[in-house]
Amino acid sequence: MFRHGCVPILLVALGLSLSPQAVHADGERPRWTLQVDPLTAALGYAHLQVEHAFSDRHSVYLGPHLRLYDSVFASDTQDYTGIGVEAAYRYFWRAQAPTGPWVQARGVVSRLSTSETSTPGGYFGGLVGYSWILQDRWVLALGAGVQYIHMQIGELGVKGVLPAAHTALGVAF
Repeated sequence: MFRHGCVPILLVALGLSLSPQAVHADGERPRWTLQVDPLTAALGYAHLQVEHAFSDRHSVYLGPHLRLYDSVFASDTQDYTGIGVEAAYRYFWRAQAPTGPWVQARGVVSRLSTSETSTPGGYFGGLVGYSWILQDRWVLALGAGVQYIHMQIGELGVKGVLPAAHTALGVAF
């Protein structure tokens, strides 16, 4: 298990190296983004989110959910892994998706494992936030809300109703 995983750094580097230019030939705004969530990564969960704005007001994102290392804030070792998928739907009330103010429903379904056992885990929640696309390429997003989380296996992990936060850095194309 990684103590302070390098997975989020590798995901950002991969995303930045593979991303196409954001400026469209016809001058339209980007409809796709590739993002990582640095706060979630610091908490021990690596997420790579591929977002698509399928209309001026609606977008969805999908990506892997990986729990391969402990939180940088943890004082003890939580020796379990989690592998799954994260999905979200966003409604943009200014009709500028994937940029501007939004309300979001998101969820994760994953499989949690230790050396002795495995169990399903996940969470769902609602958030409000804002996404910026800077210089027609760079994405910055922030959001806050509430979630029910059940990422617990035995005595390890967390379970309950908790605040939800969304931070994202990435590229638009």
